[in-house]
Amino acid sequence: MAASLPPSRPRIPGSGLAKGLAVTLRTMTKKSVTAQYPDAQPDLPPRTRGVIGLFEENCTVCMLCARECPDWCIYIDSHKETVPAATPGGRERSRNVLDRFAIDFSLCMYCGICIEVCPFDALFWSPEFEYAETDIRDLTHERDKLREWMWTVPAPPALDPGAEEPKELAAARKAADKLAAQQAPPATEPHADEQARAAEQPTRPQGDSKQQTDQPKPGQEGSE
Repeated sequence: MAASLPPSRPRIPGSGLAKGLAVTLRTMTKKSVTAQYPDAQPDLPPRTRGVIGLFEENCTVCMLCARECPDWCIYIDSHKETVPAATPGGRERSRNVLDRFAIDFSLCMYCGICIEVCPFDALFWSPEFEYAETDIRDLTHERDKLREWMWTVPAPPALDPGAEEPKELAAARKAADKLAAQQAPPATEPHADEQARAAEQPTRPQGDSKQQTDQPKPGQEGSE
């Protein structure tokens, strides 16, 4: 058996309009909180997706960001360069040299996939957003312009004191300690010189040493 619903109250005509006017009156009496931009700059959170900065030294031209970009707004050009062998008899190596890195922000949808997939931390978010242009062609930022945005990237947040040390820092510290140990001069063992002199002196038989200890000293013969 279905439960019976309580009878609905009769709706007063104009009640919705009265509620709306009440909200309007309450809002009119409150102080305005509108920020007078651009005189008052907004206080944006550090993780705001404003513009993308490029740290060129970390870029290895792996093309991963350009391949994963949904809008295909990243343009990368590079060439190969031969690196001579570091040791005699070693093999020469080739490396990619970055010629062009540009992002067309008129096509970018600010998804952040390029920053997430970069394995070498070459791309960063900056909270800056004031880069509007009168010409749409000026929204294509070349690598020099992207490098300038790196100065506006906020510092990373502090780590939790109880968190584990990042693997990158542990590996870097281990490599630095190993290099310092290789460059340090070899430490001499204690009493090494004394041991070397003792090894050079000929050993005397036990009988001779006992006989020498039993003989009187030159000053003691006359006294006896």
